[in-house]
Amino acid sequence: MTSLEDLLVPYRGRARDALLPLLWDIQTAFGHIDHDAVQSISHTLRVPAAEIYGVIHFYALFHHQPTGHTTVYVCDSPSCGIAGADRVIAALSARLGVPPGTLTPDGQFLVLHSPCLGLCEHAPAALIARRGAGEFAYAPVDDIDCLLVECAQTRQTITSGEGVMLTRQPQQPAQTLPEYGDYAALRRALAEMSPHRVIAEVDAAGLIGRGGAAFPTGTKWKLTHAAPAQPHYLVCNADESEPGTFKDRLLMESQPHLLLEGMALAAYAIGASKGFLFIRGEYPEAARHLQAAIDAAAAAGFLGARIFDTDFSFDIELRRGAGAYICGEETALFEAIEGKRGFPRVKPPYPTTHGLFGKPTSVNNVETLCAIPLIVAHGSAWFRQWGTASSAGTKLVSVSGHVRRPGVYEIAPGLTLRQFLHDYCGGLVGPLRAVLMGGAAGTFLTPEEIDVPLTFEHLRAIGSTFGSGAIMVFNDTTDLRDVLRRLARFFQHESCGKCFPCQLGTQRQLEVLERLEQPLPGDPQRLRDIGLTMTEASLCGLGQTAASAVLSAMQRWPELFGETK
Repeated sequence: MTSLEDLLVPYRGRARDALLPLLWDIQTAFGHIDHDAVQSISHTLRVPAAEIYGVIHFYALFHHQPTGHTTVYVCDSPSCGIAGADRVIAALSARLGVPPGTLTPDGQFLVLHSPCLGLCEHAPAALIARRGAGEFAYAPVDDIDCLLVECAQTRQTITSGEGVMLTRQPQQPAQTLPEYGDYAALRRALAEMSPHRVIAEVDAAGLIGRGGAAFPTGTKWKLTHAAPAQPHYLVCNADESEPGTFKDRLLMESQPHLLLEGMALAAYAIGASKGFLFIRGEYPEAARHLQAAIDAAAAAGFLGARIFDTDFSFDIELRRGAGAYICGEETALFEAIEGKRGFPRVKPPYPTTHGLFGKPTSVNNVETLCAIPLIVAHGSAWFRQWGTASSAGTKLVSVSGHVRRPGVYEIAPGLTLRQFLHDYCGGLVGPLRAVLMGGAAGTFLTPEEIDVPLTFEHLRAIGSTFGSGAIMVFNDTTDLRDVLRRLARFFQHESCGKCFPCQLGTQRQLEVLERLEQPLPGDPQRLRDIGLTMTEASLCGLGQTAASAVLSAMQRWPELFGETK
């Protein structure tokens, strides 16, 4: 068995930014991080023990107290909720004889509620952590016993669409380097294109961020490239934690080299020699595929020093998050990489001048970076043949809930939501009640609104959002009050607590929604006031969008809140 001392050896001489990887190593080996481990970490990395405790308690996947030999995290997001997540948790509790959150008397099992695990197309989903072995996803949960003992499971995500970015079939394993090729787009860029020309091509393609903010990628790169301070950093934001979103997981699990080549091209454009790929802790399979791909690319000379015998050098370090939705916010992500709690920073200054380690940094989403090799290889005009002037290129969409074919689809923006649900997703399961666009931070649409074109601009015009490309579909058997409570519970749990509007607002919002069936006088206006305060006064996007779904539901279905239209 690995000893604590053995785990500490590779970290001697390293700085605080190695804290999260070391915490992961210790927890994987022992199931939790006890007092002795904290003291040893403090001595090794020269970080105060109190701050290490703060980090452990901040991240939901780290544990200071003993966990089971097997710890089961059961997703309770809306998609898993309508698929029977509560029944899974109840069955597990009955089988083990303890409620969720309580270790079994023999110390073997612990069952915990979890936010979205990014397996919505296979709902209900669970993540299994086995001491000494790591984490494994199990979805759909079709056998309770398989959560407690090792079972083989094969799952395939339905994919379809334009086939521009998504080129692997669901039954195919992760693409290997020989299958992918020799990073031809990177080779071309280094031989024929200056960094400015790469940026100009991406700018001309009209590529906007695919993570939700929809900021022009070329503009971000121009600002980072022009920043005088050195060094520059590239960060891939693979912390895909928005409930209902799982497109990036599919890309990382099936086409990891497309992402790595995109990162290398982005680094060349902005003048970075170091990149960090920050992936959410709930994606263990994707992390394993990515690390294998990084190792293979480095061994082939496609990463590392003097790539293709040029002056360009670039290394990628994979970092795992540990269960904090807030780390999808770019500055909170920096804090996590630096070995701190994931608190968002005040902006300005912006990451393009003051980012990771205080240096100029470009943060780009997985899907965004995966588009870069295609643009460099084929040109901006080729990319623009799909979509619209303001929503150029193809877009990946994650669909879950009451459709016949939940999965990831690559669409050309412009078709209507109705066309998409019927032509791509195989139609609805039961009469439509509601569609939640953009995930937990998105907005609801009624059945009368689904003729809206799926573009960033058309959705924005009706007060909705494309966001990260998440679409959750609910039929008329769905209790929308329950969905709203799950969303509110998620935001209350994930609020980092740094700013009062979000910390208190998410708590008050949940309290009001918990009593929807027996509301107090003034509750509807109270909800509006809470939502407006969070939207206008919160520090970061979490609080600013924590009430979006609730407010949109109040507008469309006032009867749910005791009001009349």
